[in-house]
Order: sequence, then structure tokens, then C-alpha cells
Amino acid sequence: MASTLPQDDPLAAPRLTWFADVSVDVGEPLVLGDGAQGLRRVVPILGGHARGEGWTGRVLPGGADFQRIASDTVSELDARYGLETDTGDRIYVRNRAMRTAPAEVMAQLLRGEPADPAQVYFRCAPAFETHSQPLRWITERLFVGVGVRHPSQVVMRFFALQ
Repeated sequence: MASTLPQDDPLAAPRLTWFADVSVDVGEPLVLGDGAQGLRRVVPILGGHARGEGWTGRVLPGGADFQRIASDTVSELDARYGLETDTGDRIYVRNRAMRTAPAEVMAQLLRGEPADPAQVYFRCAPAFETHSQPLRWITERLFVGVGVRHPSQVVMRFFALQ
């Protein structure tokens, strides 16, 4: 059996290609309380901006980040919001994320205080919907990203899996 060259290996690890940097402005969390699966919070999305290769846009107000604080070290996030590009194309974003940190760092984040990003694991998997022909390809790909939480903003970098 002939060996497969690495560049021809259909099971090789996917490459990442930068897609966009997105900064999301957020408001004060609405704490819904503890439930059977943890503390529930809803963080309103107020606006922000996005930049990709050859395009810029804004984060539309009105979205929210639905959070489940599973423990003193783990948060699961489910953000849903819209983007509008500088050419008027609209994109629906659903971004599921996991944020983990030592308990004292997570407590800082939950209180809305600055925290050292090097202490926080923040990874996400955004999915996109759009009717835009130039951006249609984003509805046909998987994406991953990294993020940093600031007191009133979440900054993320998204990559397409190739």
C-alpha cells in the first residue's frame, strides 16, 4: 500500500484562515437565578463593530448572550446577534462558547471587573446565516474563534476551518 503524502491526506488537521475580528459592546447582565443546571444570565448586546478581509460592518443592537454559569470555573455562552456590513448585507450570528478560568478570575468576570486574558480559556464556534451572495460561502463552512472579555465589551477573532 502506497503511503499518502501529508498534503494529500484527506484526514489531515484542518487549516485555519482568518475570517473576521468582532468587538461586541455589552450591557449589564440580567441575572435570572440559579436553576438545576447552574446560574442563568442574559447579557444584552448593544452594538459594536466587525472587520474582515475586504469588508467592515457593525454589530446591530438587540442581540443577547444567554449564559449558563455551570460552576465557579466554567461558563457556557450562547450569543445571538446580527451584523450589517458596510454594503448593507446582514448576517445572523449564533456563537456558542466556553469560558473557563480559575474560580477567583471567573468571579472577577462575573462581577464585571477586568481580568487577565492569559488566565481565561475562551473558545467559540460561530455559525452564520446570510442571503448575501458575496458572503454565501460563510453559510457553508465551520468556524472557530477565540475571545477576550472586557468589562463592557467582548473581542473575538473568528477563523474558517479549511
